[in-house]
Amino acid sequence: QVQLVESGGGLVQPGGSLRLSCTASGRFGNIADMGWYRQAPGKERELVATVTRPGTTNYADSVKGRFTISRDNAKNTVYLQMNSLKPEDTAVYYCNAQIQPFYGAKYIQKWGQGTQVTVSS
Repeated sequence: QVQLVESGGGLVQPGGSLRLSCTASGRFGNIADMGWYRQAPGKERELVATVTRPGTTNYADSVKGRFTISRDNAKNTVYLQMNSLKPEDTAVYYCNAQIQPFYGAKYIQKWGQGTQVTVSS
């Protein structure tokens, strides 16, 4: 059973930085796209950034120029470097990945458990 395990959330002052990590563990085949989403209180979950296996990235307009997504395929890990954080970035951040349960299987969507990011003075 594959799991996505996130780490790196916390409390940071406006203008500060945080780095989130998410690692796929367990038994599985290939991993295609990986990404980060977030959900603020009272709002719907929204895309933050995605990265393909070769490294092509996509960002929400609200985080362009401040956040950087990257991945290490050898470690089955995706990262989100968040700089110049704003109070409106406060949310639970969820890792997402398209994973084969085993080699040759259809890709399924997996979610991490979420990690809280709070930007406040």
